[in-house]
Amino acid sequence: MLRRSFLRATGSLTAALTVPEALLADPYGDVGFTRDVALGTFTRIRGQVRAGARGVAGVGITDGVTTVATDRDGRYTLVAAPGTQFVSIRLPAGFGIPVQRTGTAQLHQAILPDNRGEAEASFTLERLPVDDVRHVFLLLADPQTQNALEVGRLHAETVPDVQGTVSALWDRNVFGVACGDIMFDDLTLYPECERAVTAMGVPFFQVVGNHDLDFAGRTDETSVATFESRFGRGYYSFDRGEVHYVVLDDVLWFGSDYVGYLDGRQLAWLAGDLALIERGRTVVVFLHIPVASTRPERLGGAKAMPAERVQNPEALYRLLEPYRAHILSGHTHENEHVLTGAVHEHIHGAVCGAWWSGDICWDGTPNGYGVWEVNGGGLRWRYKATGQSAGHRLRVYPRGADPTAPTDLVANVWGWDPGCTVVWYEGADRRGELSRRIGLDPLSVRLHTGPTLPSRRPWVEPTPTGHLFYTVVPETTRELRVEVTDGWGQVAVATLES
Repeated sequence: MLRRSFLRATGSLTAALTVPEALLADPYGDVGFTRDVALGTFTRIRGQVRAGARGVAGVGITDGVTTVATDRDGRYTLVAAPGTQFVSIRLPAGFGIPVQRTGTAQLHQAILPDNRGEAEASFTLERLPVDDVRHVFLLLADPQTQNALEVGRLHAETVPDVQGTVSALWDRNVFGVACGDIMFDDLTLYPECERAVTAMGVPFFQVVGNHDLDFAGRTDETSVATFESRFGRGYYSFDRGEVHYVVLDDVLWFGSDYVGYLDGRQLAWLAGDLALIERGRTVVVFLHIPVASTRPERLGGAKAMPAERVQNPEALYRLLEPYRAHILSGHTHENEHVLTGAVHEHIHGAVCGAWWSGDICWDGTPNGYGVWEVNGGGLRWRYKATGQSAGHRLRVYPRGADPTAPTDLVANVWGWDPGCTVVWYEGADRRGELSRRIGLDPLSVRLHTGPTLPSRRPWVEPTPTGHLFYTVVPETTRELRVEVTDGWGQVAVATLES
């Protein structure tokens, strides 16, 4: 059984949080923790942020608990809390993204105190030749490679597609975000992901997902040892242009499985981080497990599955209230847009689709990734289907393709959000808007239904989605066309001729 399905199978968080038998038998015995948060002592860290020969003032520096700002000479002093392992820079706008040799962002340094409890950590930045008020980022959720075949598809399909997208954006500053489940449990494949980043040619920030963990870890802290050894702390922030970006780790590992949860240390850090950001500014939060997915309800459950969405969302919403906030997530291998008050959450389809079993996710969304264009504090978004043109944003099925609506044409508009309109035409004549409702994508039904399909992942089944659109059409109708217009006036078209 896959770890991601553990809580679904048990149906009970209480049952999952049982005490290990070994601990019950000998509560004072060694339970085998090999790495944990050290109790330790405070460490005084001093350093400087420089660009060329000059210090950079006002740059945020954090140990993941406290955030301080550099002085006019770019210098800082930070007293790091016991057990913290990294000091990080909140990368300011207007500077290049520091990267490791693999192309992944390098915003963190390990805290290495001397015998007096003192440490030094300085950062060197390079000013961009032009400002980054206009920039683009690509969000790649759930690459989730498990073996050589899937790594091969990542390199043969996703990498060249991203290269083509980046090439078309030649006049923009571009970065990428791997939005969790970079791996599929086998963490020895991280170098293959880094090789893909190198080939894509843009800096990448990393988000920790539930399949990126060390499952032998007995605590949440120990579960991210491998991830942190390659990428640094799992939560941090940075600025590009006028936008403040935040990366969070919302995967809480409790020794045998996980739930979606934001722990108190992160929330306290985030409160301090956002306290330095002026109200009204655009804030984008990246995390893996959705905060407000409607998947549990679409599956007929009255109660949220603990592994499907964050269990304490109100704490995050309260911190984001003063800002123009967007939350970007993955995890569920489907596309969804959820508005909660003023917060817009964008749940992204997966790079691997339905776990590399074919070319679509189980909601019918193609394998792909998000493309986000930023101008000032304004955002424009679209979903890029791997191997398809930039305009491939919907799929249309003929009358009767959905047996629950035998007289209806069906359109799957995977990038739909409340700013979109979906209309249909017969020939040149506009006939009206389609109605959105929950259903099963007909292609997913054909490819994923039954105990032997899909052949590579027979446990995949079509999942109910909220981005299907229906309209009754006469049986004699010919030359059907569906047009989707997004909130910025861009039109995508799909034609169905009988």
